[in-house]
Amino acid sequence: MTAGVDLNDIKRRMDGAINAFKHDIASLRTGRASANVLDPVVVEAYGSRVPLNQVANVTVPEPRMLGVSIWDKSMVGAVDRAIREANLGLNPIVDGQNLRIPLPELNEERRKSLVKVAHDYAEKAKVAIRHVRRDGMDGLKKAEKDGTIGQDDSRSQSERVQKMTDETIVEVDRLLADKEKEIMQV
Repeated sequence: MTAGVDLNDIKRRMDGAINAFKHDIASLRTGRASANVLDPVVVEAYGSRVPLNQVANVTVPEPRMLGVSIWDKSMVGAVDRAIREANLGLNPIVDGQNLRIPLPELNEERRKSLVKVAHDYAEKAKVAIRHVRRDGMDGLKKAEKDGTIGQDDSRSQSERVQKMTDETIVEVDRLLADKEKEIMQV
């Protein structure tokens, strides 16, 4: 390969944006239970704020129920409060050192708000992908200006960077459409 930009690095960074997007939309609740629903929950523990998975185990004992096994009995109240305040529409039931969290049916309004959140996540992923493209294009312009690559090589590499960007954005749109269909399914 001629000098210019590392296309493999650009591809890796764009794939990183896709993986972050997949993680974000996995935390959106659909009709069935998923331990990822509680990923955004942060608990006030031992004088600092920590993710829920650092103070408890999250399980899915039934299709419409989550179980949270808290390791330290003194943390039960803080975990319960954190889940209620996370604005997920969940109401835990305290059972000793465990919490049972029934997942209510999603109403139409809640489904639409979850779709909006999914669109926000998609836009964030697209912005990240475009930043990677911009970095690649800037690298190509600099290399061309410095004389390390010719104009033809610069043009062909910039076309490849643009093609990678377009393909990655199409992948984000496909994942978003799948998630939207999953959320709106009754």
